[in-house]
Amino acid sequence: MGASTISSPLDDVEYLSRSHHRVAALDAMAERPRSRAELLSVTAVSDSTLRRTLRAFEERRWVRRRDGQYEATELGTFVATGMTEFLDRLETEQALRDVWGLLPTGTSGFTVWMWSDAVVTTAVSADPYRPVNRFESLLESTSEARVVGAGLAVLEPCMDELCRLATDGTVEIVDTPTVVEQLHRTHAEQVSRITDSEQVAVRTHEDLPPHGFAVFDGRVAVTGCDPESGTVRVIIDADAPTAREWVASRCDAYRGTHPPLASGPAGGR
Repeated sequence: MGASTISSPLDDVEYLSRSHHRVAALDAMAERPRSRAELLSVTAVSDSTLRRTLRAFEERRWVRRRDGQYEATELGTFVATGMTEFLDRLETEQALRDVWGLLPTGTSGFTVWMWSDAVVTTAVSADPYRPVNRFESLLESTSEARVVGAGLAVLEPCMDELCRLATDGTVEIVDTPTVVEQLHRTHAEQVSRITDSEQVAVRTHEDLPPHGFAVFDGRVAVTGCDPESGTVRVIIDADAPTAREWVASRCDAYRGTHPPLASGPAGGR
């Protein structure tokens, strides 16, 4: 009796996930027909292991051999796509597991589903500035930006990029009066360049949430900070339409009617 008539769905999931090379092989054949040599290169397993894997795939009707090459059937491609999406979700969940509580999970409309394809960048002991560096790289690749509630931990390291946008792009910054005044004190020359530009609006808002929001040319981002130290623990960024709409709506909600900040720490108060 063929494997397809005796395997349960969980049996097949277990079979695929028990060895990484099986998912890699099925993905490769779903992409295009592959020779045995190509599959050996993709999977980095022995010839005997690959032979057993291909036999199991053929029994399940996932692959077939044609003209000396192996290709995924329509069923095999269906399985490969689903397995890849499942593993991607688990990878995202694992990345978010320890920092999910630092994100706006209680805010209406915010769901993990809209971030299923997100890039998740978390701070680690060996590189505590990874989230800030990710934020800066997003600024580097954009010509327009809206940044709300990012705080000193994000804005200070990114002053050079914000000055570039003041000249070569457009940017809107909304943060608390305390944050803006601190920037004036510590980065007076750069802040003056930013606030004097007609392509920049800097506004203050007294009641921002403990999260940062940003809209770039092609992506949106949310930052989460340690509530005690104020350090950035995580940034998630994505290009999904649902994520873009949600983050843009949050930026709109905190734009308010506060006037643009003039040069000097007392402006806009």
